Amino acid sequence: MTSAPLAARLGVPSGPLFFPVTAYGPDGSVDLDTYRLHVRRGVEAGAAAVFACCGTGEFHALTPEEFELCVTAAVEAAEGRVPVVAGAGYGTALAVRYARLAERAGADGLLAMPPYLVKAAQEGLLRHYRQMAAATSLPVIVYQRDNAVFTPETVVGLARTEGIVGFKDGLGDLDLMQRIVSAVRAEDPGDFLYFNGLPTAELTQPAYGGIGVTLYSSAVFCFAPEIALACHTAFRTGDTDTAHRLIDGFYRPFVELRDRGSGYAVSLVKAGVRLRGLDVGEVRPPLHEPAGDHVKQLARLIERGHALLEEGK
Repeated sequence: MTSAPLAARLGVPSGPLFFPVTAYGPDGSVDLDTYRLHVRRGVEAGAAAVFACCGTGEFHALTPEEFELCVTAAVEAAEGRVPVVAGAGYGTALAVRYARLAERAGADGLLAMPPYLVKAAQEGLLRHYRQMAAATSLPVIVYQRDNAVFTPETVVGLARTEGIVGFKDGLGDLDLMQRIVSAVRAEDPGDFLYFNGLPTAELTQPAYGGIGVTLYSSAVFCFAPEIALACHTAFRTGDTDTAHRLIDGFYRPFVELRDRGSGYAVSLVKAGVRLRGLDVGEVRPPLHEPAGDHVKQLARLIERGHALLEEGK
């Protein structure tokens, strides 16, 4: 187990960032034993970090009590081998509460989800995340998406805030992201981290890598860690042949399938985990399960992805 700061541990990732799904039993309650197994397998497969109870982990569907149990279970399963970052969000008061629960559960950091419902001005967003950062000793990564969209000037303010160590982009505006990276770099705030947080981030990672964003979420790692690891290695080593083969033959078709249903960025991933033999249950409402034909297509696509790995040997 290392005591190095989160930014240092994530600065040069050894593998994909793992966003585990949250496991539920037949009665719909959280299944902590299966969840621990899911997290443990991901760590042993080569994940560089575990992001527990975030978007793929259905943060929105968990009670505070379930959230703390899941984060505790993720920390136990990781055993200090990789950092565990927990989601936290909603309005400021609840976000602070979740942050403190994550700290009590032993998390190494926080992924700050967007505020609930309201579309706030830049001043209000900055105040919100600064209050989150001040609430615990945990380093915070701010997640840009939906109703939390930032100007470069605001991100400079975030980067100057004690406790805020990174910025994850789920918006996909590369022009804005380039200006953010440039503005923060010009102010020299230290080793600020940037993450590509788009769904199925591997598809867009070559573009993000071009502006210096090397960290990215990998939902595919949940159900096909071999494919995700091969793609991560290809990006890291400049193996464009492998990267293109996987993007063209697996990731692009997967994104096209994912886009056929609302909420599939979570429910299709969870179906993939079940296809690989681990019963993590269904998604909770308001998400819904993917259509049966789509699950069959996913099964064929996973087989195709593994065949592509064999082609590269």
